[in-house]
Amino acid sequence: MALDIYKINPEFRDIMPQEIIDLEEKATWSVKMEKARGIKELPQSKELLEEHSLCAGCPEAAALRYVLSALPVPEETVIVNSTGCTSLMFPHIALHTVHSLFGNQNAVASGIKRVLEWRFPDKQKDVVVLAGDGATVDIGLDYTLQSFFRQEKITTICFDNEVYANTGGQESGMTAKGQVFKMAPTGKKFEKVPMWELAKTSGCHYSVNLTASAPKQVAKVVREAILIAREIGPTYINLYTPCILEIGLSANEGLGEMKDQDKGRFEFYKHVSPEAEAYLAKCKEEGLL
Repeated sequence: MALDIYKINPEFRDIMPQEIIDLEEKATWSVKMEKARGIKELPQSKELLEEHSLCAGCPEAAALRYVLSALPVPEETVIVNSTGCTSLMFPHIALHTVHSLFGNQNAVASGIKRVLEWRFPDKQKDVVVLAGDGATVDIGLDYTLQSFFRQEKITTICFDNEVYANTGGQESGMTAKGQVFKMAPTGKKFEKVPMWELAKTSGCHYSVNLTASAPKQVAKVVREAILIAREIGPTYINLYTPCILEIGLSANEGLGEMKDQDKGRFEFYKHVSPEAEAYLAKCKEEGLL
């Protein structure tokens, strides 16, 4: 793992689009930044190619940029993703990524973390799971919870768009009660699964539920979750990134939808265990936060 993660072959460099070159030269590697990297550097840095594969205005694209900008040491980070809309973005970033089978991302991440600890005992390697609600809470719920039960030192981030968005619009366990989709015409019959509460009950030392409407808040939560996972145990972030296509909004209405839900179903929730609270205080003293 090094800064050569994303490197353009010199023989093809002269025909590469500028955004590809920018991704190599301006990715927010922590050791290449002259000052502390973070959310404020987004206008000058490159985390994601502009011509990515998501729909125009998709909140997931913005959320991914916030997450990547908040990684403590991106060049020493492995992101494990799963099949879904989220997986469409990962060929367009400059980080170590592993694409798992649909739902088993937390099992894969657990194995990667253990191998990294064995292979690099003197160097900190962060493992972050980033998957949708279908992979995290429906198809992959067993793998997700078991990683919490085992106290695996990984961070799980669920991009919760409340629908199986890239397969036609089926409801998921995270869909709000009563919601109608093209392939769920009678509406959801039961309440949304409160995964952030399940995470707390299942042993997560840090569990947060929020929207991607506030970049600074997202970045703060991501950084705290990863630092806690390094030393204490599993952490979970439930991040609302609505599928504007499936709920009938235009490309510029995603932010408004998230801001509306900040006061409703996604009112900020945060659980921090006593051990994690003490560790965060230590991190602040050391300037890590």
